[in-house]
Amino acid sequence: MSSSPYYRKGSAMTVRFNRLVGWLARHGFSLAGAAEMSVRGRSSGRMQRIPVNPHTYDGGQYLVSARGHSQWVRNMRAAGGGELRVGRKVRVFTAVELSDEEKLPILRTYLKKWGWEVNQYFKGATAESSDEELVAAAPDHPVFRITVTS
Repeated sequence: MSSSPYYRKGSAMTVRFNRLVGWLARHGFSLAGAAEMSVRGRSSGRMQRIPVNPHTYDGGQYLVSARGHSQWVRNMRAAGGGELRVGRKVRVFTAVELSDEEKLPILRTYLKKWGWEVNQYFKGATAESSDEELVAAAPDHPVFRITVTS
């Protein structure tokens, strides 16, 4: 087993699709609830933008990293928050990373809604997987609870 955290880079097609989704969100069109997230880079200090699928579960809002311990995840850990944008509507938020034990219901409902787009990154786990299979996948998929502050 590799000692480095799980991360799955997007294909060229995925990168192009993400650019389109980000552009649409920036211009006020949310594809299936997507938004463009900005988070301050931990090294550059500049705001980095990426499209995300904000997920609501039991009254809370969450960001799930389907592709693992990505650059946005590392930046979020350092910054502790960011901004979500759809058109002119910008929501500033703080973020707290969940422990693996807290992730099960969020991952299951996230995969129910977004599985069509992200199942390929979950090594065979789906919304219909057993609790044990989702718990096994949890360490590879950081989840942040976000609180909108303005």
